[in-house]
Amino acid sequence: MAHIIAQPCIGTKDTACVAVCPVDCIHPTKDETEKFAAEEMLYIDPDTCIDCGLCVDECPVSAIFPQEDLPAEWAEFIERNAAYYKK
Repeated sequence: MAHIIAQPCIGTKDTACVAVCPVDCIHPTKDETEKFAAEEMLYIDPDTCIDCGLCVDECPVSAIFPQEDLPAEWAEFIERNAAYYKK
């Protein structure tokens, strides 16, 4: 089960979570300049995430949740995170 980045990340895009991810599954990073500028939030790759949870504590806006704990009103973010990696 992957972690999901949800609504609080929109407009924030703080990359503290990127720095602690041991498997580099959170994108776009600031190094991906054009993609970073174009996206309104960051996304977790559900196929790469190892469910370690390190990103949860690093997120300053509490936008990252284990999928099973994602608030129901943000369920759409499960597909949003996956769709980013299907591009």
